Amino acid sequence: MAVAVVIGAQWGDEGKGKVVDYYASKADFIARYCGGANAGHTIVLNGKKFKFNLMPSGALYPDKVNVIGNGCVIDPKRLLEEIEMVKKEGHEPLLVISGRAHVIMPYHFELDGAEEERKGPLAAGTTRRGIGPCYSDKASRFGIRVADLLSEKTLSGRLTKLHELKVKQLSIYGKNFGQTYEQVLEQYLAYGKKLAPYIGDGTQTLAQGVAKKKNVLLEGAQGAMLDIDHGLYPYGTSSNTTAGGACTGTGIGPTKIDEVVGVVKVYTSRVGSGPLPTELFDAVGNGIRDRGEEYGTVTRRPRRIGWLDLVTLRYSAWVNGLTGLAFTRLDTLAGEQEVKICTHYELDGTKIDYMPQTPEEFARCKPVYISMKGWKAMPEPEWKALAKRGYSSLPKEAREYIEFVSKSLSVPIYVVGVGPGREDTIVLKHVFAK
Repeated sequence: MAVAVVIGAQWGDEGKGKVVDYYASKADFIARYCGGANAGHTIVLNGKKFKFNLMPSGALYPDKVNVIGNGCVIDPKRLLEEIEMVKKEGHEPLLVISGRAHVIMPYHFELDGAEEERKGPLAAGTTRRGIGPCYSDKASRFGIRVADLLSEKTLSGRLTKLHELKVKQLSIYGKNFGQTYEQVLEQYLAYGKKLAPYIGDGTQTLAQGVAKKKNVLLEGAQGAMLDIDHGLYPYGTSSNTTAGGACTGTGIGPTKIDEVVGVVKVYTSRVGSGPLPTELFDAVGNGIRDRGEEYGTVTRRPRRIGWLDLVTLRYSAWVNGLTGLAFTRLDTLAGEQEVKICTHYELDGTKIDYMPQTPEEFARCKPVYISMKGWKAMPEPEWKALAKRGYSSLPKEAREYIEFVSKSLSVPIYVVGVGPGREDTIVLKHVFAK
């Protein structure tokens, strides 16, 4: 039995879904612990792509229990669409939605856009999926939870004052909310009826799994550098994306966690505003973006591309307590004659190897690089064949690259991804190996 957490070690979009999907083959429970429909992960199964925002990455396994934890915020409409997507693949998802998870209401979408517009240069570049306003209501102890959708009496009691308040808030921004209280109530009671078969106690479900010595896989959303507490505030998300969020977002205590695997894309990418010291604005960056199809799963915005940043990765390894690294996109970086790694920054003329606490300082950081020899590009069939042969078959330069990162972080390599599919994965250590 083991409990393992998989987190994005950078700025999101590292390929967590693929890594979780691979580990899920030996997991009994897969739980999502933070975020909402602002997150997106793509799973490739038998050459077919599935894009999920809310469903845990084990959704395509018919024999795995999938849990959406209390730390998540849920858009019922989108979740129901994803449930139907899984059903079309021929099986009913084994899904437990925590009744303690909060619900994104219609006015949260409106407020997200209105607030973002007013923030000016401090705008985080949100997906405008209502995530921030929903978490704000949660923190204000004024939110609506999934369990509330099951009772008309409870939901109407919660909604009466909340609806009135949100309409007034939107009017401050010059916005008119187009739905009446009665319309919202009817709509969300209908969602509750459709979701009722899946709503339960996520914490109890996982506790029973741990007690029975089952393998439990906990997955986060976005990346560590977007964490509300430990990320680059305010240019991040509204939830705890680091490994600590796995405990608060599911109810599994920290002493039960056995492994924390950080997913590392072999270069840097991010969507959203804020400084990014290693960002590339040249043909190299454009080439990596195009080869990697680096466009947001949710927004379709082109992702910002940069060289790998060891400063942020060291910080991430510390705040997450990483026990292993899962490298992705080794094939995407192939073809570059020279690859670079940022080993430290220069801040106002001083060498530093740590993350500054303010975005103003971070914006003044200049990356200092080491250069390494790149590895050759290969067609997809060659990468697939290489994955079957194992780690020693990787190009020497590619091994030297990721081994340098591993040694610098003092964290061992667990996984190497050389393509989008499950079969394109080299596993050096399986977190659920007996």
